[in-house]
Amino acid sequence: MGAVALADVATGPSLGFLPLVAVGPAFAPLVGGWRRTACVGVIALLLCFALGWYDDMTTPRRGWMVVGSVIGVTLAGLVAVFLRREREAELDSVRSIAEAAQRVLLKPVPKLAGRLRAAVSYTSAVAEARIGGDLYEVVAAPQGVRVIVGDVQGKGLEAVETAALVLGAFREAALDEADLVEVGGRLARSVDRQLDGERFVTAILAEVSAHQVTFLNFGHPAPMLVRDDGTLDLPEPESYALPLGLGAHGTADPQPYHAAFLPGDQLLLYTDGIIEARDRGGRFYPLAERAHLLKDHDPETALETLRQDLLQHVSGPLQDDAAMLLLRYR
Repeated sequence: MGAVALADVATGPSLGFLPLVAVGPAFAPLVGGWRRTACVGVIALLLCFALGWYDDMTTPRRGWMVVGSVIGVTLAGLVAVFLRREREAELDSVRSIAEAAQRVLLKPVPKLAGRLRAAVSYTSAVAEARIGGDLYEVVAAPQGVRVIVGDVQGKGLEAVETAALVLGAFREAALDEADLVEVGGRLARSVDRQLDGERFVTAILAEVSAHQVTFLNFGHPAPMLVRDDGTLDLPEPESYALPLGLGAHGTADPQPYHAAFLPGDQLLLYTDGIIEARDRGGRFYPLAERAHLLKDHDPETALETLRQDLLQHVSGPLQDDAAMLLLRYR
């Protein structure tokens, strides 16, 4: 409105800048409440009268049409403010319910589980969402600490629903079953029964006990073991099994495999959103080359350092959910 006033004073009434004063009240509802909108409307009216007097347009019909336009736009803006506030209140209510549901679904992992310290990092590809298609859980069972990290095919609410199904089945089976293979079998049966082959979930299960970790891999990326001396180990099964939810194809069940896990070692489980993150040149994130970033004494700080490096690599928002779970001995 100030620019319009200066232009009108500089050029005179011949070019007719005065109607553009109504742009101010038109944009005011986008950035403020009803008081701000009303104030902008009053200022616009004062400018109309001042510029109309300067341009000698107080009597012609054109000047009063401009005043009427400013009043009409201001009133419409006030109505828009009230409607916007109602929508914002509804959105805040829905958001609070969604956040509560997300906290129930993906609970914070315990910092101490048996003899282990645990930390998790989760970055959703959906703006302002705390969960998506990736899942994780840590359960301290009598047989050892059992964990799962998985990735649901697809995105959106269907992926969240599937993640809730997998987590519920794992939390129950991890405490009931005596063997990790039985946990995996029970999990596979539950997911196969619910998904009907329409969706699938890649997942890796791990059980840490007596300085050894046992894995059960359902088509998931291999875990990364960072040894105390800085060397890396990527334990892989002899043959990969199909993801959860594809049991109707009648393929072989995953076979457990083992690796040493000693004090000073670190175990990182992650989803493909980490290793498939690309920079602007199309290069994948080199996770193995960034293992040295996990050297911080605090596991949560170490994971956050790795996460920031991942975001710096992509130089923008992630295109897929990215979850990381780090385990260390106390």
